[in-house]
Amino acid sequence: MLLKINPQNPQDREINRVVDIIKKGGIVAYPTDTFYGIGCDLMNKRAIEKIYSIKQRDKNQPFSFICSDLKNISVYAKVSNFAYRNMKRLLPGPYTFILSGSKLVPKIMLTKRKTAGIRVPDNKIALALANVLGHPIISTSASGPDGKVFDDPSLLHDHFLKTIDVVIDGGPVPGAPSSVISLIDDIPEIIRYGAGDIDIFE
Repeated sequence: MLLKINPQNPQDREINRVVDIIKKGGIVAYPTDTFYGIGCDLMNKRAIEKIYSIKQRDKNQPFSFICSDLKNISVYAKVSNFAYRNMKRLLPGPYTFILSGSKLVPKIMLTKRKTAGIRVPDNKIALALANVLGHPIISTSASGPDGKVFDDPSLLHDHFLKTIDVVIDGGPVPGAPSSVISLIDDIPEIIRYGAGDIDIFE
């Protein structure tokens, strides 16, 4: 199903419709402030395994996930004062922060070092989904196993027709990857230079 949602003012009825699908273990594609993402409920292990299969990805490479806001991050990760201060300056935005995951994060979503990649994208549709669901949603770029990224929702819909339950058409997205910054032990380490200004860590 291809569903058009207003990117500036997401309609509650449509967001609720998508969240109902997510709650039933559905897989959705949605816009972010980087690429279109593929996601599901962070708390649904079977749905997460489905996304590993769609992406043909090794389970030793956990996906990142989207929290609805900065306060929500502290439920799913250990956030020091240093991390909070820095994230507050940059979020919402095109950043993935690597933090130590809390006990609430399913094991399948943590690295061997018990870390997780967490995003609060500057995209009203993505944040509305996480907010209404009440849990974070998985975030991995809508790309095929060959790495080809789909930035057009109708092409994305045609390609993933059999594996994704709903594709949200939320208009064009920037099409650049997020910057990935580790804040483990309060030592900022830039893992990937992507979108967004990261001067404060250099």
